[in-house]
Amino acid sequence: MTGTATKVATTTKYMSWLTLALMTTSSVASLRSAPTMAVYGLACVFLYVIPAILFLMPTSLVAAELASGWQGGVYQWVSEGLSKPLGFLAVWCQFAMTIFYYPSLLAYVASTFAYIIHPSLASNGLYVAIVIITVYWAGVYVSSQGTKTVAGLSSMGLVIGTLIPGTLLVVLGMVFLAQGNPSAAPMDSSHLLPAWAGLASLVLIVNNFLSYAGMEMNAVHVSSLKNPAKEFPKAMFLAMALVLVIFILPALAISWVVPAASLSLTAGVMQAFDAFFGHFGISFLTPIVGIALVAAALGGMLTWLAGPSKGLLLIGRSEGYLPPFLTRLNKHGVQQNMLVAQGVFTTLIALLYAFIPDVSSAYWILSVITTQVYLIMYVLMFAAAAKLRRDEPDHPRGYRAPALMALCVLGAASSIAAFTIGFVPPSQFGAGSPWVYVLIVGGGLGIVGLLIPYLFYRNRRDSWKFAVPEGQQA
Repeated sequence: MTGTATKVATTTKYMSWLTLALMTTSSVASLRSAPTMAVYGLACVFLYVIPAILFLMPTSLVAAELASGWQGGVYQWVSEGLSKPLGFLAVWCQFAMTIFYYPSLLAYVASTFAYIIHPSLASNGLYVAIVIITVYWAGVYVSSQGTKTVAGLSSMGLVIGTLIPGTLLVVLGMVFLAQGNPSAAPMDSSHLLPAWAGLASLVLIVNNFLSYAGMEMNAVHVSSLKNPAKEFPKAMFLAMALVLVIFILPALAISWVVPAASLSLTAGVMQAFDAFFGHFGISFLTPIVGIALVAAALGGMLTWLAGPSKGLLLIGRSEGYLPPFLTRLNKHGVQQNMLVAQGVFTTLIALLYAFIPDVSSAYWILSVITTQVYLIMYVLMFAAAAKLRRDEPDHPRGYRAPALMALCVLGAASSIAAFTIGFVPPSQFGAGSPWVYVLIVGGGLGIVGLLIPYLFYRNRRDSWKFAVPEGQQA
């Protein structure tokens, strides 16, 4: 970091660095990934901290420099630094990630809701597929109406669906241990590192990269800080600490009460609450917590539903990458046709749950594909940042990341390593053929992450271009 950073934005009302830290925490932290890491007991601390150093920190600081120097988002950054086609690929990957994200999010909703009506449904693939398809299309209908009432659900979700249940889970777990009950997972120093089970044991780290994805979105607020060069790193380091606490402590609490062998990757949070509530004789609270978790997840889905596709819409219109049918707006100004097209893919992916016997395996595969697609965008972002710093060193930036070149190399290398490891079947995949796993992951990545954007770019038309209002760059 240099003390001579040039302030770009003329801002009269500043945002505090504490506010930015909390905003960033709320956009990243969630209980959804806790069961995945709870499988590893005490070693989950290591599995969360390593991706935070290798990926979370470079992503946050590099994105902040880009956001403070160039208007718009990832499309503008990559287009300026590399090329417009690669900019389109980057914004496409940011959008395409959500096609896989929604089924995995709604599988978590389905499994959590199963504990309200009948816990055995949590492992029923057909039930999970029906819930995903039904809830997703209901969300598309609500979003296409242009309603603004869902906007506040995201911030409410942090309190209702993350902070309160997470705190309750940890407190119950600590009381449970204080009573002298044995932990389901060993908590001694010999279990600080995950047991080495070959390359497959590293695959768990891939899922944690996605846990931290999205930090770059709040970097757009860096110019709203009074002293970005000093305040932004403080905000990011506090957010990183809070995110780690929210991720690690609930995962440990789950591992104290649910044995790894019987832990569901989608319903693990409810399994832990069910066990704790049963132990303390307050099982009547199980459906209440379940409703809170479901409501928060649904709120998050609604607020995300139209967001990433809006960026793709703006690029499709301004550059003629997408046919007018997809970029047409309904009477509420919402990109309804794009949401429907996205829904067709989501529906097809949801059907995987009905045909893959183990729901946890389907959930894991979708999480890995989501990460793979998103990592392409991050590699492009790091490459663009390095090139812009080298080619345009004097371009005014509100914030200059310290040792940016080293951060870009670290972030890009970590992303590529995680991308490669993602093709290795995890131990949870069991007796399934590793080639089937590679085929599913590679097929999903190749079709959605590469083939489709290539076809859109190849068939672009000048006649498909529409004027995009000033200041609405993606």
